[in-house]
Amino acid sequence: MLELIHGANPENLFRAFGVPVPEKILDFSTNTNVIAWPKITLDVERIASSYPDPECNRLRKIISERERVPVSKILFTNGANQAIFLLAGLFTENTAILQPCYGEYSRAFRNAESIFSLDGAKNFRHVIICNPNNPTGRFIPDLSRTLASNPETIFIIDESYVDFLTFKKSERLVDFHNAVILRSLTKIFHLSGARIGYLIADESIVDAVKMNMPSWSVNAFAQELALKFLNDDEFLRRTRDFYRLNTPLFMNELKCLGLEVIESDVNFFLLKADDDKRLIRFLLTNGIAVRHTRNFESLDGKYIRVSVRRPEENEIFVEAMRDFV
Repeated sequence: MLELIHGANPENLFRAFGVPVPEKILDFSTNTNVIAWPKITLDVERIASSYPDPECNRLRKIISERERVPVSKILFTNGANQAIFLLAGLFTENTAILQPCYGEYSRAFRNAESIFSLDGAKNFRHVIICNPNNPTGRFIPDLSRTLASNPETIFIIDESYVDFLTFKKSERLVDFHNAVILRSLTKIFHLSGARIGYLIADESIVDAVKMNMPSWSVNAFAQELALKFLNDDEFLRRTRDFYRLNTPLFMNELKCLGLEVIESDVNFFLLKADDDKRLIRFLLTNGIAVRHTRNFESLDGKYIRVSVRRPEENEIFVEAMRDFV
């Protein structure tokens, strides 16, 4: 049962452990941005009563200018998850997933093989990579070399957490014909309820994916909210500054307790757990939810995944772990 519980909807984790759901949950299980929204106003009646733009043209124009790629290479979807399942319908054979990896890829690409190194990428027609990785938080540099040396392999590169990186990413993978780049706007702009993401790929791949995509997949509210945020460079700057400071601070406080923390480049990290169920139950009794790792290949419950929250909330987590130790 525990293996089926996602990092979202923490109430399900409390119920699975038989722990009463508190009025307030400190949710360290989801990886969304904790920076407060700027003031946003929406014309609710107009948005709700009009069909959304099926092509998301205003959003595609912004991404086109920002990434310096043609609009025809960009496709907006109902969250990155929709893109994952649409790609799975297109790339049905000879696919590998670099593990550990976000669990929806195994659900979507049911015949995919697991690999634990990119050395064997040349043996597959399609290779899936989370970069930055979910759940480890680590960033793989120099992927351009892998793409260049395997021109016949299509690489699906999930960059859902790239905006949380504690350093500036320098590679331009969008220029490779064999790269399919996935991005999520739900994490960085905490729009999980709105569901919106996009992919950048060769026009032939974009056209093939669109053939199986329902019309109006991206609702009007998601488009309007994304427009507000994508035009707000200050929000992204504050986000990067916040996590560049608070991610290492939080991890170091836990290391000072003698805990084993796996280094991370984004807004979450892995914490070693000798008995994950005992630790998760202890935290739940303190009103704290974390993400188990029992459904991540090669991790198998040996760790918990912890997100970085506001400093005062991180301190509550540190104090709870001090008591646990």
